[in-house]
Amino acid sequence: MTSNFSDKETYQRDFLPKPYLEMYYAAEVGLLMKDGYMPFMLKNLFNTFTSGGVKGNLLIDIGSGPTIYQFLSACECFKEIIATDYTDRNRQELELWLKKEPEAFDWSSTVKFVCELEGDRETWAEKEEKLRKTVTQVLKCDITKKNPLDSLVLPKADCLLTCLCLESACKDHDTFCCALRNISSLLKAGGHLVIGGVLGADMYMVGEKPFSCLVLDKEFLKKALTDAGYEVKQLEVVSRRDLSAFHLAHHTDAFFILAQKMCVKSSLG
Repeated sequence: MTSNFSDKETYQRDFLPKPYLEMYYAAEVGLLMKDGYMPFMLKNLFNTFTSGGVKGNLLIDIGSGPTIYQFLSACECFKEIIATDYTDRNRQELELWLKKEPEAFDWSSTVKFVCELEGDRETWAEKEEKLRKTVTQVLKCDITKKNPLDSLVLPKADCLLTCLCLESACKDHDTFCCALRNISSLLKAGGHLVIGGVLGADMYMVGEKPFSCLVLDKEFLKKALTDAGYEVKQLEVVSRRDLSAFHLAHHTDAFFILAQKMCVKSSLG
């Protein structure tokens, strides 16, 4: 376990998106590719966003990091996607891909996988272009603030999406619950919250740098969402299938949640 909590200043200073992407998402050899997280997540995102029940005008992704995989199915049923992240480097890395810069990370194998799930109704290049047109903004986001987008006011989202963010950004369960309430302020009543992440993790490595992680379990997640005014529609968990790189990332399972915002609960914090 890391001895210190990796706060937002640590992420701003030390988190390097290129090594992170190569370590976790590189085609066939990325840790999250091999251990089952990515296939599990992509299939659940596909099922959620093609079911017809989760759609609308605006989807806001909280803590996008430098990744685009979470948008690939969502871009089929939302007119606009807004990506957000705290660190400057992650937002810059996202912009490289959106602008088709030559040094951008190659997501083509992941895009092809999603196109196969969708029945190859588009070529992977067409899918990438559709996604680039749908992601309209990449904004700074701080989930520790009551308005995570600071002074910026946006229309309430039809859907919030967040993957591998809350467990990385929150030092304890109380902070997690507070962050959940903060991001929920961006979502309209009746809107959907989609969360993907890992259970049982207390740390993960990026290159030679360890970053702390909040240990989560199913029971806590259910209670946190219910207390925040959500009805949990789906909670899926899959065990990690490859433990050879456990020393690099301590998670034991991946989880996927679909929840619906039923009401706004006032709470201090």
